[in-house]
Amino acid sequence: MMTRLLTTTAISGGVLLALSTPVDAQTPLPPIEVNAPKAFELGQIKVGARRLGVPTRAAEPGDGAGEPRSAQAVPSEKVDNGPTPSQHTDAFGGYTITNRQMETFARPTLDSAVNIAPGVNSQISGNSRNEQNIYVRGFDRWQVPLTVDGVRVYLPVDNRLDFARFLTADIAEVQIAKGYVSVLDGPGGMGGQINLVTRRPTREIEAEWRTRFDFGRDGTFLGPMTYGFVGTKKDMYYAQLSGTFQNYDGWMLPASYRSTLAQGPGFRGQSYTQDYNINARVGVTPNATDEYSLSFSRQEGQKGSPLHTTDPLTGSSGQRYWRWPYWRVQNLYLLSKTQLNDAAYVKTRGYWSKFDNSLVSYDDPSFISQSLPKSFNSAYADYALGAEVEAGTQIGDIDTLKALFFYRLDNHSEWQENFGQNFRGTRSGCVTSVPCFTQPLISSIEDTYSAAVENTFHPRQDIDIVAGFSYDWRHLRQAQGFAVPQGVINYQPIDVQAPNYQGAAIWRYTDTDRIYFNGSSRTRYPTLFERFSTRFGGATSNPTLMPERATNFDLGWSSLLAPGMRVSVDVFYSLVDKLIQSVPAPQFGANVTQSQNVGGGRFWGAEISADYFVREDFSLGGNVTFIRRRVYSPSILNFQPTGVPDFKMFLYAGYRPIPQLTLTPSLEVADARWTTITNGNWYYRTGAYCLTNFNADYTPGDNIKFSAGVRNAFDDYYVLADGYPSPGRTFYLASKVNF
Repeated sequence: MMTRLLTTTAISGGVLLALSTPVDAQTPLPPIEVNAPKAFELGQIKVGARRLGVPTRAAEPGDGAGEPRSAQAVPSEKVDNGPTPSQHTDAFGGYTITNRQMETFARPTLDSAVNIAPGVNSQISGNSRNEQNIYVRGFDRWQVPLTVDGVRVYLPVDNRLDFARFLTADIAEVQIAKGYVSVLDGPGGMGGQINLVTRRPTREIEAEWRTRFDFGRDGTFLGPMTYGFVGTKKDMYYAQLSGTFQNYDGWMLPASYRSTLAQGPGFRGQSYTQDYNINARVGVTPNATDEYSLSFSRQEGQKGSPLHTTDPLTGSSGQRYWRWPYWRVQNLYLLSKTQLNDAAYVKTRGYWSKFDNSLVSYDDPSFISQSLPKSFNSAYADYALGAEVEAGTQIGDIDTLKALFFYRLDNHSEWQENFGQNFRGTRSGCVTSVPCFTQPLISSIEDTYSAAVENTFHPRQDIDIVAGFSYDWRHLRQAQGFAVPQGVINYQPIDVQAPNYQGAAIWRYTDTDRIYFNGSSRTRYPTLFERFSTRFGGATSNPTLMPERATNFDLGWSSLLAPGMRVSVDVFYSLVDKLIQSVPAPQFGANVTQSQNVGGGRFWGAEISADYFVREDFSLGGNVTFIRRRVYSPSILNFQPTGVPDFKMFLYAGYRPIPQLTLTPSLEVADARWTTITNGNWYYRTGAYCLTNFNADYTPGDNIKFSAGVRNAFDDYYVLADGYPSPGRTFYLASKVNF
C-alpha cells in the first residue's frame, strides 16, 4: 500500500507541476479583483487577534497574518487576488478558510472544505448513519462544537451532526479554533471549535447567482447545485436574502471497485442526497460602532444510507436498511453590539433553535417492507433557547478585561412506531407495514450555564499575555427512556459542573512575524445519548458519567520569510482524561455495553503551512500535518483511535497564462488510519490515498466567471472506514454571476 501511495504521489506531483509551471517567463499581468463575500462581523468568534482589546488593523490577505496589532488602526482593503487564495492562520494556532478557497478548490459542503486546513480532516462515520464526521487535531464532533455566526448548533440527544448537510456557498469564512478555544466562546470547546460566518452585503444593490453540475467518471449526470444571494447596504441599515439547493442522485465508485452481494459497480447504492437552505437577515447600523441584526436560517435535507459492502445482507451481520426522509434545522437569532464609550462595549446574542429529523428502518435491501422487530419509524423534535451577554473594557493602554455569561435550554422529545413486535415484545397481532404499537412520547430537558472572564495584558506594544477562566454547569431537569416491555423509564437527574483554565502569550517581534505559546484545560459534557440511550437494547444507562477533559499546549511561529512568502509552523500536545468509551458490561447481560470514563490519551503533532507568490501570474502553497494519538482503554481489547491519518498533505499551484484564465491543480495525500469491523472486535489500518484535482476559472468579464474541474482525476480507489469506499473520479461545471 505504501509503495502504491508513493508511486501515485510522485506521478500526481509531476502532473501538478507540469500543469502549473509557466513554460516561459511572462510579463507581469494585472491582477484580477476577486469579488469575495464580506464576513458578518457580529457572527465571528474570538479567533486570533480579534480576542485582543487594543486597536487592530485588518489583515492583508497576501500575508496570511491574521490581524496583527499595531499602535494605530490602519485599515487595509487589499484584495486577495493572487492566482491562488492565501491561507490565514492566527496567533492562537487557528485557521480560517475563506469563501474563495472553498470556491477555488470546489468544496461545496463543510466536510469537504475542512480538508483544506492543516490539522483537520473529515471522513464518513463508517456505519449505517451515513454521516460525515470532522476531526480537529484528533478530536471529533462531540469534542469540537459547531456554531453558525457564533450560535451553537447542538443536537440535544446525541449531537451526531452530519457535516455534509452544511453547504458552503453562503459561508464567507469557516473559522477553526484548534486546541485553544476562548472561554468567551462558551462551553464545550475541549479540542477546538468550528464557526461558520455567513456573508453580509457591502453595496447598495448586491446580488450573486451560482450554478454547478456534477458528473461521474463516465460522464453520468449526478445532480445540480444552485445558489442565489440578494442584498442591500444603506447608511443606517442592511438587508439580505439567500438560498442554496442541491439534489444529487448519488455518486459513483471507482472503476477498480470489485462488486459484492451488497454493492455492485457504478453508482453507490443509497448514496442520494437532497439539501436546501435559506437565510434572511436585517440589520440596523445607527452609527459607526453599533450594530443590531435579526437573522433567520432554515436548512432541510434527506438522504439514503449506503450498505456495508462486505457484510452479509441477512442474519445478525449489522446491516441496517435505513433512510432519512427529513433532517431539519432552523434558527432565529438576534445579535447586537453597543459601544458604551471609547473603552467599553456590550455584545448580546439571543436565539431560538429547532431541530427535527426522522429515521425509517426497513426489513431488507428492497427498502419496502416493514414487518420485523428491527423495522421502525423514529422521529425527533427538539428545540433550544439561549442567550449570551459579553462585556469588555479597555483599562488604559496596557490591559483589556472581558466577561461572558452563557445560558442555554435544550429540550429533546422523541417517539417511535414499531413493527413486528407489540408492547409486550411479542409478534401477536402485528401486520406487515402497519405499526404494531407506537411508543409514548418521551422527553429530556437540560440547562447549561457558563460564566467566563478573560484578561489581556499588554506589557509592551508587541507582546500580549492572555488569561482566561470559566465555570460551566449543567442542570438536568428530566431524562426519560423507553424499553420493551418495561415501558417509560424515568432516570434520576444528576447535575455536573467543571472549571476551565487557559493562558497564552504572543510576541510580534516584527510587523509581519510572531511567536506564540498557549495552554488550556477544557471539558466536554457527555450527551444524553451517552448517559441514557439503550441503543436498541444493546446498551445500559450510566447517569453518573463524568465530563471528559483535555489539556492542550500549542507552540507556534509565523514569518514572512521573503517578499510574497509566508511560512507558519505549529507544534501541539494534548493530554486527555476521563475519555468516554462504550465498553462491555456483562453484569447487565450478554452483548450489552455501557458508556464509561475509562480512557486516557495523548495527542501530539505538528503543522506546517506555506504560501509563495512567485509572480503575479504564478503562486504555490500548501500545508502538511503530522499527528500521533495514543489512547489507553483497558476495557476494550486492542482498542485503537479511529478516523485520523498520521500524515496529511494538501498542495496546490496557480497559474494565469492570460488575465482571464486561472489554472489551479491541487494534490491531497494522506496515509492510513485505524478503522474497525462492524462488531468492533478487530482494528486494522486503511485509507491511504493520493488525489489529484484540477480547477480552471475563466473570467470573460468583471461580473461573470465559468469554472470546470475534476476531483480524484486518476479514479483512485480508497476506503476510509471499513466497508465504506469513497467516490471515484468526479467532474464538475460551474458558473457565477455578480450583479
